[in-house]
Amino acid sequence: MPIYEYECEACGKVVEKWQKISEAPLTTCEECGGRLHKLISMSSFHLKGSGWYVTDYARKSSSSNASSSSSGSTAKENKSSSSKDSSSSST
Repeated sequence: MPIYEYECEACGKVVEKWQKISEAPLTTCEECGGRLHKLISMSSFHLKGSGWYVTDYARKSSSSNASSSSSGSTAKENKSSSSKDSSSSST
């Protein structure tokens, strides 16, 4: 059975209700008698195991990007240190 969330337009109270899909939605707030409207909330669906993009392919591209960025930064460091060495040796 899904959990539906409603918010009162008058008092702002949020109510969670376990309801069957076939049941009619709630319309009035129990606190103040105001009008309720359904809220859209995130699902609790999680991908577990292998065979999903998140678990198999996303990591490979992330690790290759990380290695290229780290090698790029060491190359920049080597250039800056070699330019410092050449400038100090010329004086």
